[in-house]
Amino acid sequence: MTIDSHQHFWKYLPSTHAWIDDSMAILKKDFMPMDLGPILQKNNVGGCVAVQAEQSERETNFLMKCAKEYPFIKGVVGWLDLCADNIEGKLEAYSKYSILKGLRHIVQDEPDDFFMLRPEFQRGISLLEKYGLTYDILIYPKQLISALILVKTYPYQPFVIDHIAKPRMDGTLDANWIQQIKELGKQDNVFCKISGMVTEATWGKWKKEDFTPYLDVVFEAFDFNRIMFGSDWPVCLLSGQYKEVLDIVRNYLLKFPKDVQKKVMGLNAISFYNLTG
Repeated sequence: MTIDSHQHFWKYLPSTHAWIDDSMAILKKDFMPMDLGPILQKNNVGGCVAVQAEQSERETNFLMKCAKEYPFIKGVVGWLDLCADNIEGKLEAYSKYSILKGLRHIVQDEPDDFFMLRPEFQRGISLLEKYGLTYDILIYPKQLISALILVKTYPYQPFVIDHIAKPRMDGTLDANWIQQIKELGKQDNVFCKISGMVTEATWGKWKKEDFTPYLDVVFEAFDFNRIMFGSDWPVCLLSGQYKEVLDIVRNYLLKFPKDVQKKVMGLNAISFYNLTG
């Protein structure tokens, strides 16, 4: 089964989704499960993981409600305040919801590049393993150093790097990004999502082969059991259609055996997020 390991839903509100500026006008509307369902079906994708786009418990509850109503949503990556004094109580309360598979914080927007190394944040991270939750790392390349320190500090906590850490897709390969991705790939508790690439390229003006050098780095750094496909729908619509994003990965994988293709396109996401149904 093909699993889209990374997509979003929202009911658009300018106050809530302030990150959607005028250059992203196409995203200034509702994107709901009834919109994605037919797209998944048309593209032979059997399920997805809904990931938070807003930092609130309301968002987490909204995504879990969507998953309850639409079985193709196999898991939810939500948000809880990992820095809060009462985080363990929150984790215990949410642990009764098996659809909640992990948490994420929008670290890329934090002004402190070492936000993830703050004691209060690390305290929250240290509790996730106890409650069986994964953690999605959403960062820019400048924050890779702190990510590496974090994942080494908690070797038994499952982490996944979102959007291959968002290197600029301008035809150049940043040496720092390559080095840090290779180091992260050496950590057995770290996975990587090949997602979000088209929005780091010039919107709508890329070719499939533009992404090959970046994918080569990821596939050399991580073993085949720790890489997963994600569409980043609907954000990907800024730069391409769902099928175009899917085809980038499917075409790249043609040079690998079928078992590798199945792992990257679904089995690894099922394993990482403990998806069922």
